[in-house]
Amino acid sequence: MSFKQNFEQEASKKPLSPALMLQGTSSHVGKSILTAAFCRYYYQLGFKVAPFKAQNMSSKLYVTSDGLCISTAQALQAQAAKVVPDVRMNPILLKPEKLKNGESGVEVFWLGKSQGIMPIQEYFAKKEEYFKGVCEVYAELSSENDIIILEGAGSPAEINLRDQDLVNMRMADFAKAKVLLIGDIERGGVFASLVGTLALLLPPERDLVVGLIINKFRGDFSILQPGLELLLQYTEKPCLGVLPYIDVELPEEDSLGSGLVLSPQNLDDLKQLDPALDNLAVLIKKYLNLSEINLI
Repeated sequence: MSFKQNFEQEASKKPLSPALMLQGTSSHVGKSILTAAFCRYYYQLGFKVAPFKAQNMSSKLYVTSDGLCISTAQALQAQAAKVVPDVRMNPILLKPEKLKNGESGVEVFWLGKSQGIMPIQEYFAKKEEYFKGVCEVYAELSSENDIIILEGAGSPAEINLRDQDLVNMRMADFAKAKVLLIGDIERGGVFASLVGTLALLLPPERDLVVGLIINKFRGDFSILQPGLELLLQYTEKPCLGVLPYIDVELPEEDSLGSGLVLSPQNLDDLKQLDPALDNLAVLIKKYLNLSEINLI
């Protein structure tokens, strides 16, 4: 057994708080927003909650009072959980940057501190070392909270990148997290994306998925019913609900977007989003069968 396998096995034996992970069939299906929704939902139930995303690629940063950087998405999710943003909630932040030769690279932040700008291949070469640290950070954060709500990245079924994964199924497995898989019906092909994603997962990964969510639906729900029945037949996974398309007055995260920096001086901007976060908690309570999750 390698040191890496031994470390993960030993670390995962430590008792961890219950955890839920939001994954998606692709980027921009609503993972960040729904992670915030679940943070607010469990906070309202009286639990001490923290968000967590092992690795985030974003040009939108939140700078803590001690000058450390995390993604604004995790800062927003922290506000949803009513806790102060903490670098442990986003231990690895990748900020897209240009290298001196004009090619694309990333500025790597570890626990909020820049490790420099490097080619993505150089970062990949250090991923195992980083994942060891991610596990240690997660275990520490978990020990201080009742529930952790994790966010995945992109799709867990990027089979060409499976060996590089530290944010989706590998993290879910370490955290013993129950995984909800989200599909975006607005862009079309939601049934194919859900079925295809599950088909490409390894059996142990598939076992981590406890339910499916269809997001951004417009129209008559009855039209979907035959598809939902077939979805259950194909996947043997329950659809926990269909969320309607709504205009969410929350900042979108986009790694290709322009840079944005928030700091404690304008943290009030996040606090002003509380009504929208409350509405998200109402939304998931209304449209999702949350009893199926059985997190606590």
